[in-house]
Amino acid sequence: MAVENPKYQKMLDNLLKICKNNLPAVDEALVSKAFELSLEAHKNDLRASGEPYFTHPYEVAMIVAEEFPLDDVTIVSALLHDVVEDTEYTVDFMNREFGKEVSEIIDGVTKISGIFRGHEITKAENYRKLLLSMVKDVRVILVKFADRLHNMRTLEFVNPDKQRRIAQETLEIYAPFAHRFGLGKVKWELEDLAFKYLNREAYEELARKLKAKRKDRESYIKKFAEPIVSKLEEANLKIELSGRAKHLYSIYRKMVRRNKPFEEIYDLFAIRIILDTKNRNECYTTLGIVNQIYLPVPDRFKDYISIPKTNNYQSIHTTVVGPLGRLVEVQIRTRQMHEIAEKGVAAHWRYKENKTATDGELEAWVNWIRDIFENASRDDQKKELMESFKLNLYQDEIYVFTPKGDLRRLPVGSTPVDFAFDIHSKVGFHCIGAKIDGKIVPLDTKLHSGDQVEIISSKNQHPNKNWIKFVQTHKAKNEIRKWLNKEEQTVVDSGMEIWEKKIKKMKLSFTPDDVLKIAHSNKFDNSRQFFKAIAQSTVNIDEVLTATTQKDDKEFEKEIEFQKFAKISRNEIGGILVDGKKSGIMYTYAKCCNPIPGDPVIGYITIGEGIKIHRKTCVNLISLSSTDSSKLVSVQWPEAEGSLFVAGISVRGKDRPGILNDISHSIVTYQNTNIKSININSSDSMFEGSVTLYVNNLDHLNRMMERLKRVAGVFSVERFESN
Repeated sequence: MAVENPKYQKMLDNLLKICKNNLPAVDEALVSKAFELSLEAHKNDLRASGEPYFTHPYEVAMIVAEEFPLDDVTIVSALLHDVVEDTEYTVDFMNREFGKEVSEIIDGVTKISGIFRGHEITKAENYRKLLLSMVKDVRVILVKFADRLHNMRTLEFVNPDKQRRIAQETLEIYAPFAHRFGLGKVKWELEDLAFKYLNREAYEELARKLKAKRKDRESYIKKFAEPIVSKLEEANLKIELSGRAKHLYSIYRKMVRRNKPFEEIYDLFAIRIILDTKNRNECYTTLGIVNQIYLPVPDRFKDYISIPKTNNYQSIHTTVVGPLGRLVEVQIRTRQMHEIAEKGVAAHWRYKENKTATDGELEAWVNWIRDIFENASRDDQKKELMESFKLNLYQDEIYVFTPKGDLRRLPVGSTPVDFAFDIHSKVGFHCIGAKIDGKIVPLDTKLHSGDQVEIISSKNQHPNKNWIKFVQTHKAKNEIRKWLNKEEQTVVDSGMEIWEKKIKKMKLSFTPDDVLKIAHSNKFDNSRQFFKAIAQSTVNIDEVLTATTQKDDKEFEKEIEFQKFAKISRNEIGGILVDGKKSGIMYTYAKCCNPIPGDPVIGYITIGEGIKIHRKTCVNLISLSSTDSSKLVSVQWPEAEGSLFVAGISVRGKDRPGILNDISHSIVTYQNTNIKSININSSDSMFEGSVTLYVNNLDHLNRMMERLKRVAGVFSVERFESN
């Protein structure tokens, strides 16, 4: 369609004129197309003021073009920012007709608008972070600023309750946010407008007092400025000098903070000197001239040129004693500095000057944009910048809502289970399902900023061990582990009760050490695992007791002897290394394979027992790793002093005089091997014993064993291992 109404044609012409004056390049056809579509889409809608609704997106586009002119894409997005939300047109349609950039900006603005609908402000900083976490393109934020500014300018037409809510949002969220982006002019106007609706009585009183002093103030400023202007002209400095009225909200805050009446707030007089130069040294020349004319106040001097503010604001601030002893604040800056102070991030599209201070987050991002400017060719500059014009603030966090509208902050990747535990441990324990924006989703669904999450719970539901695999928050992981450990203890206690009843019935008695031996002999790491297996019926208690009562005492003694040896050898070498270093992480040695120094080992992460150290050849480990290989962790024995470790050998054979001496001689004469201990017992002309010795490696040990087999009377030589 074409714009037939002369009124609207004039509005379009006016918008295009401002765009051509302020933007580096303008696609007039694209802007006109957006203007026409917005006009058509909103043709039947009215604002609360009674005006055609189209005046709102038009004025938002005008604000963007005047206050922070970036590019024509932003203007187009401003014209269309309400179309998807309020009409039948879709994001896909916008993508087809106006391109991906426009559709993404419109979609971002729509989502932001939806966040605040129906939600009370709790923590304003969280809401500001929420906004940043949701958008990838800074132009979304700037269009939203313009949208909010125009809404504040026309706030008188909505009901008082809505006025206060919107004004509170503006004061707590949008104004500080505008300051963060360096949008000084927007920030001041938003604050004053919000102040008007939140405390109308104070606002009107201050406005009246300022108006009454206006002529006096203007006359004084003129008298104050005359000698400065004269001296600066003599120095051939091109300047623009203007009085700078203090904003109402700023005055009010000072009155409250200092607990002083309006009449005692002296810094109502202020001027700004803007130099038409790129040489910042001329700012300091100007400062010197001002200080020659008027006496400066030493403790009220700020050099934001040498050390800019965190939002990249640059200016010299000084306060001097003017005529009649009145204090006057003087601001001195270049034209570029002034535009950056007024238009913030938008001004960075035009200027590339270096700055001396940075502030993580936003400042790093600003410098990054500058780097793109400086390193890109003129032709590629705009395209590359637009493709890379992305925000990277608070991307490691998400902000989600409870059904009541409370805001919760969680790590990226969090799930409904994390959300449930963040609300309360009991909610987490009984979580059975979840809804995101009213739709039922699986519990492992990843949440996104702006989601409204509702937890479905049941008293019969309990944490699932699989939850550990996908939850992100420390609280959720800790609470789930605590519950699983408690649940396991219940099973262990049940197994212990079954065991006690059984041995009482069989009139048997076992000490805790005896039970531990029985557990070890059945390939369990500890008594807890043994009792758990009894409760779960994976162990036949009758078979265990039968085997135990039939076992020879010597076998128990041998097992004890091995455990003593294993402890000595592990302690001797200094424990185990996790990922090449001593980390302080809890670990235990698996009883199923009883690894000892020299064995190739690997760790397996368990719940409640830290890392379990297995031999790499362990059958149980192979079975465990086949179901969840992600729990495997690299471990190794540290190198002992002199690259030696303690090894054990079991020796059996026919007893004869001198057998002990021959065994000892065979060992010490092979590569000067040192014996740590030797124990030989003989019975019925046979001997059986164990030797602990220091070896370099497994090859050294194996060769030693082969050597011992050749000693007369020796029948078998084996590495000392658990049964």
